[in-house]
Amino acid sequence: MADIKPGKPVAVPHQPSDIDHFIKGDGVDTEREKLIGQHIGYRYDVNLVPDYKRLTPFLKRYIETMGWSDLNWLEDVHMGYEEGRPAVFDRNVNGWVQVPAGVKLPDNQQDRDMIARELLIKFQMSEKHPLVDLRKAYAKF
Repeated sequence: MADIKPGKPVAVPHQPSDIDHFIKGDGVDTEREKLIGQHIGYRYDVNLVPDYKRLTPFLKRYIETMGWSDLNWLEDVHMGYEEGRPAVFDRNVNGWVQVPAGVKLPDNQQDRDMIARELLIKFQMSEKHPLVDLRKAYAKF
């Protein structure tokens, strides 16, 4: 088993060398992907511990406010792509949240993943999140 520690990046097999690989091309690389005609996103190791030195200021405040020492529940959140645009998948609504058009993304995947985590948290806390309507409809207090 690999020696995995917070802040220590771990090599990922099948990592495309071009960070915009899935925007520029179809992202279909393996024989299986070619057979089914789509990219298989879950072939990567989603249990990688993110480099905590790359936390955004928002994520630092978030962790401090929550009293946590890590991003445990966000470790498998990564920047993906929907319809050629960068996006993050929200499991709560089973859909993609696209990155606003004006956001400039860094050239490093770990930095993009940190932005994806921040975007997901902000969306889940916003009044535009679909679960807000459910809370309003079913909350007892």
